[in-house]
Amino acid sequence: MSKHSKTVDYILSLEPGHKISVRGIAIELGVSEGTAYKAIKECDGKGIVSTIPRVGTIRVDKLKREKSESLTFADVVNIVGGNIIAGRSGIHKSLKKLSIGAMTIEAMSKYIEQGSLLIVGNRDLAQELALNNGAAVLITGGFECNEKVKRLADEKSLPIISSKYDSFTTATMINKAITENTMKKDIILVEDIMKKDPYYLKVNHTLNDWKRMVNDTNFVRYPVVDENMKVVGIITSKDLSLDIDINQPIGKIMSKNPITVTKGTTVAYAAYVMGLEDIELCPVIDGKKLIGIIKKEDVADTFEYMTRKPQRSESLEELILANFEYEIIGEKTIFKGNIASEMIDSIGTASWSSLNMLLSAAAITALRERNINVSVDNISTYFMKPLQLDTKVTLEADIVDMGRNYCKVEVNMINFKRQLIGKSMLSAKMLGN
Repeated sequence: MSKHSKTVDYILSLEPGHKISVRGIAIELGVSEGTAYKAIKECDGKGIVSTIPRVGTIRVDKLKREKSESLTFADVVNIVGGNIIAGRSGIHKSLKKLSIGAMTIEAMSKYIEQGSLLIVGNRDLAQELALNNGAAVLITGGFECNEKVKRLADEKSLPIISSKYDSFTTATMINKAITENTMKKDIILVEDIMKKDPYYLKVNHTLNDWKRMVNDTNFVRYPVVDENMKVVGIITSKDLSLDIDINQPIGKIMSKNPITVTKGTTVAYAAYVMGLEDIELCPVIDGKKLIGIIKKEDVADTFEYMTRKPQRSESLEELILANFEYEIIGEKTIFKGNIASEMIDSIGTASWSSLNMLLSAAAITALRERNINVSVDNISTYFMKPLQLDTKVTLEADIVDMGRNYCKVEVNMINFKRQLIGKSMLSAKMLGN
């Protein structure tokens, strides 16, 4: 067995929570620091170890790489700039609920649940209560805990985190992170819709092989790979001519250098690229190897689902537009509302950036009300007059051009005197069409 393999096996033998360093492993096993470093990197890729800022590299149970709106206690450490005092082996457990220990011990017990995090100061009994009920502890004000509490945390694999911030600040920071994480979860990625283990052809297959596969699968488009499963082309019926030899290798007639995406690519971006290049099938790669495909109809179905799906979190544009009511009158979508405090800059007038966001959000909303999903290509905006807090404005969004793949929307912003305050022209690529 090589030194590298022995080092990996050693890391695997360590208990979860054991702290790891390149130098420490090199000294322990009598190997070079280069060997130790490569072994740690391999284990990190397999989810066996994890490097956490302000904590270091630790041995963990193999992580399940699945999308979840829950933060882990490791995330909490980074969010609040904290340190782990004890219970290091439970650092990758999920956070399910926050509780603030600002009450008596008797009352507190009703609110502490397994998997929750108790935010509390230097109250030993409250810390013990949390651990005995399956909850981790975040000690605020930079305080420590006693040895008994530390031993209990290690025994139950529940982290005790110390932060210099007060209880309100830490709770606010964590809640904000949870909201942001929820928004990320709502973003659909290629890996969520791709077809795994797809049909494919190799460069040395012939047109006859393609015809047989078409008869077997009823598909006409396939990615083409080399002997290492690297995607090198796409073969479709468009690549064929009537007089072509059926024994011609696929590698000579395929479309080379195809557009590819990764499993971490957003569906919105993939749809934009597929629409821009007018392609029906896009290979999904890991590195350069084929791992799946997405098709144009899959993207269209996804956008239909996203349109009907209830949103659990709001973007900044939606929060600004929430101050406005709108109705569709003929070809126009009319928005009416007031300039809100969130839009005001340091000198007391609406900032150009917030107004630009308002105009673009109105244009996109006007399209979505007509079941059109888009990716913005370009937006040109002009402002004529400054706006004060609570000024009433009207936005008139008009779709002035609509093609098969592109559209243009003009938005005029006017005040109660029907004076033009701002104008925007948005060009967008339609998705899922």
